[in-house]
Amino acid sequence: MKKLSFGVALGISAMSFAQTNPAITAWLQNTTGIMGSHYISGNPTVINDAVEANVQTVQYSANWAYITTNGIPAYPTGPFLDGNPSLATDQNAIFKFPLNPTQNTGTLTATSGGNIGVFINGVALFDYRDGVAWNTGTSSLCGGLPGMSPCPGGPMASQSWNRDAVPAEKLGFDCSKGHPANGNYHHHQNPSAFNLDLTVISTICDIYAADGLYAINPVEHSPLIGFAYDGFPIYGAYGYSNADGTGGIVRIKSGYQFRNITDRTVWADGTDVADGPIVSTTYPLGYFREDYEFIAHPSDPSYLDAHNGRICNTPEYPISLYPNGIYCYFATVDVNHNSAYPYVVGPYFYGNKTAAKVTSISEAVTTYTSVSNVNEITTTTFNIFPNPTADVLIVQSSGLQEGNISAELVDATGKTIQTQTIYQGSTICYFNVSTLYSGTYFIKISNGQLTKSYSVFIAE
Repeated sequence: MKKLSFGVALGISAMSFAQTNPAITAWLQNTTGIMGSHYISGNPTVINDAVEANVQTVQYSANWAYITTNGIPAYPTGPFLDGNPSLATDQNAIFKFPLNPTQNTGTLTATSGGNIGVFINGVALFDYRDGVAWNTGTSSLCGGLPGMSPCPGGPMASQSWNRDAVPAEKLGFDCSKGHPANGNYHHHQNPSAFNLDLTVISTICDIYAADGLYAINPVEHSPLIGFAYDGFPIYGAYGYSNADGTGGIVRIKSGYQFRNITDRTVWADGTDVADGPIVSTTYPLGYFREDYEFIAHPSDPSYLDAHNGRICNTPEYPISLYPNGIYCYFATVDVNHNSAYPYVVGPYFYGNKTAAKVTSISEAVTTYTSVSNVNEITTTTFNIFPNPTADVLIVQSSGLQEGNISAELVDATGKTIQTQTIYQGSTICYFNVSTLYSGTYFIKISNGQLTKSYSVFIAE
């Protein structure tokens, strides 16, 4: 594979580079004072927080982008029904990302516990792990969770059989498939709502709002949703069938699959290790990271490599500007839109891991002012449901909203009854229609320049 670079190889000037490099321009800058919010267990009423959501500031130099964020999404967080007492809290963070990411041609760097990337709303990305593993000496789980003994070498030390957070901690994820670790709210997986999956594996959205960073749309190229700590971009679940940006839209697939095993005695590469628990209903296949094996699919470009990415062109990295493509990770899902290992990045970074969380900026930088984004709502699908309804009317957008969207409930005479907002970096808003007379109404959706209208019926 080729080493990749951005502006220098393409002869782009510093100013035009800043206006076109997605590592600078793609972040969701909060320019309207959007605040975070959360749910507490048993209460479906959202609680507003006094912390600004999304990204606060984007600054850049010749080689680096600096992203200042509180780590709080615009969609509500919580509750976390596994007893996690932590709430999403202000991280007051500055993340430093390379503008010229490069392939690591030496010893690969494994992903690790904690942040391995950042989503474009400033929320942390973690890898598969949750700090729990199998202690082969005691034949029991070990780690840093309450009631567990520490693993040999410490809770995050490398063990032979390491637990996968996505299946093991499903009960603790909120509707947006996230949860906090000591206040640091994060996703291990595709940040879309559980109840938007084709097969729903969690019922938490039955009580709490079905929101997330974006909604999977299988007929559109998924949006750029973040950057890994090697500086390479992360996309949602769908992309072009061909890496050069041609072909139809397809689900981009993980090359990992379950191993054909009934016991856990060796790794996929044949390494003989201390035995883990046998495969059972308590410890099913997929419960541990080592239950997977990678299978290359060289004849099918919709399958990803062992890092969960590929060199390709995308809407943000068109072939006209990136003739050699750019390495991209994808947030992989299966045919049911349920998260598919290794979920986003891993188990090793493709590139040189140079991004980091820093406490200050020690070089001269320019502040990037986000250009007012006009969402092309004419090509965005909005789902209005239930229709008809007698109490609550829900408006949910597909894709990712890069700016606020206004939704108005209008009666047959053209009078505006209520106005709600789908906020930047979220997907949903609600109307309480329980006190309205029955009849036909209209939902008008606007970004200030373009408008779409939908007919709805309010029943008694």
